[in-house]
Amino acid sequence: MGSKSTDAAPDLPTLRKALCDLRADIVREGDIEIEPVRRDPGDMGGDEDEQPLAEMSQVIASKRNRARKETLQRIDAALRRLETDPDMVGHCIECEEPIGKRLLLVPYAELCVACQQLQDGATKPGGRRNLLDFK
Repeated sequence: MGSKSTDAAPDLPTLRKALCDLRADIVREGDIEIEPVRRDPGDMGGDEDEQPLAEMSQVIASKRNRARKETLQRIDAALRRLETDPDMVGHCIECEEPIGKRLLLVPYAELCVACQQLQDGATKPGGRRNLLDFK
C-alpha cells in the first residue's frame, strides 16, 4: 500500500499564508477586556448575583486571553520552523511521521494525532458514564 495524499509534504506557501492570516485575525481581535468586579470601590449592595457573574466573566476573559497568547506563540513557532527547517514542516516533532490532514485544520500543529494523544493523556473509551466519574 502506498502513502496517502494526506502524507505528502504540505504546500509551504499555502501553509505560510494560512498561518499569517490566522495570526492577523487573532491580533486584530485583540485581548478581551477584563471588567473590574466593582466599578466604584464605595459601591456596596446592588444585585447579589452581579459580583459572582462579574468574577466568572473575568475568569472566562482571562482564560481566553491566555489561550490566544498560547496560539500566537504556536503560530510564531510554526513560522520559524518554516524558515529554519522547511523540510521537516508537516512532520511530527516527536516521531517525525507526517502530521497529515490535521495540518489543514491546525496549521501550527507540531504533533501527529498519536503523539498528541500521548501528550494529552489517554482517555477512557466512552468517556464519563455516571456521577462517580466526576470525583
